[in-house]
Amino acid sequence: MGLHLMRALKTDYLQGLTDDTGIFQHTKFGIPDRSKGYTTDDNARALIAAVMLYSNDKDPKSLELIGTYLAFVYHAQNEDGSFRNFMDYNRLFIEDVGSEDCLGRCIWALGFTVSQASVPENLKNTCRYMLNQCLPHVNTLISPRAQSYTVVGLSYLLEEETVLPYVFPYSSNVIDPEAADFLPEELIKVSMDWLATSLHNQYVNNKGLDWHWYEDSLTYGNAMLPWALLRAYRITNKSEFQETARESLDFLTAKTFTEEGYFKPIGSHGWLLRDGTAAPYDEQPIEACEMLLACREAYEVIGDTAYIALSIHCYEWYLGRNSLQVPLINAETGGCYDGIHAKGLNMNQGSESVISYSIAHLVVMKYE
Repeated sequence: MGLHLMRALKTDYLQGLTDDTGIFQHTKFGIPDRSKGYTTDDNARALIAAVMLYSNDKDPKSLELIGTYLAFVYHAQNEDGSFRNFMDYNRLFIEDVGSEDCLGRCIWALGFTVSQASVPENLKNTCRYMLNQCLPHVNTLISPRAQSYTVVGLSYLLEEETVLPYVFPYSSNVIDPEAADFLPEELIKVSMDWLATSLHNQYVNNKGLDWHWYEDSLTYGNAMLPWALLRAYRITNKSEFQETARESLDFLTAKTFTEEGYFKPIGSHGWLLRDGTAAPYDEQPIEACEMLLACREAYEVIGDTAYIALSIHCYEWYLGRNSLQVPLINAETGGCYDGIHAKGLNMNQGSESVISYSIAHLVVMKYE
């Protein structure tokens, strides 16, 4: 019935990359590289994958992964609500504050986790606490990708009506008197709208003839920007968000799908500058995942079935429908190679890659 149905998801590799601290950042081929330690970025993304796994199979091992990744993110949060990112193997963070993108990815992961009915309420309470702590930073974000990750996370929080009521720990199911100041729904709506409007305005101010994008280059995480505006449209019903999302996503797909129909992300060694030519390599697994998410969202919001086909092509990129015509999935372990470069496959199989593949797989299988 199609290439995208040919491979079952193996979770042993994801579990093997995870110790009692969190998921390791890098590997040497298929073995965790302890010298590179951990990142909050990867543990936040892994939290999303683990929540999806648990929602799908209710396996206690998946629930354990949720607890491990969530504990890492909680440990990474500073008292002021910001997040540290890089941790060495000695469990010591090597920076005081991480990037804006790190903050945004955490908000995405926490908002998504709260929105899922399968997740135990005590774990959701931890997510709500962290989200409330980081709210003061939301309206200070400048990076368009950080803004996009944050919009996605807040949209999940609002869409599922999970903001309030909040049952505080040890309150015997009685709402705490301070609950009105905790995750204030109106503030979250205003913040999400402000971020989405900022993205929309960046697009309007930057687009030009034959260039329908938010910046003067296509670099990493491109699909997150139109996806965020599609998520914002669900909440606000502002037509300009949908129009900008569709126009920019169609521009991006035109730049990343070949005439033969397979997905070819913008290469990380040079990117694509305005009026330039796209760098052919490296092709990275996270780009296929995020494009898949954006295209699937576009179908749900806009209703054009062409986006379903594009999302399937993104998934097939992992299985061999790509510029090399070789699969990126290790058939023995279920791991995902770290991408396609000029000399072939990158044979390392780091956490970002297997997480991206796992999310892509679970989204596709959800709709089969």
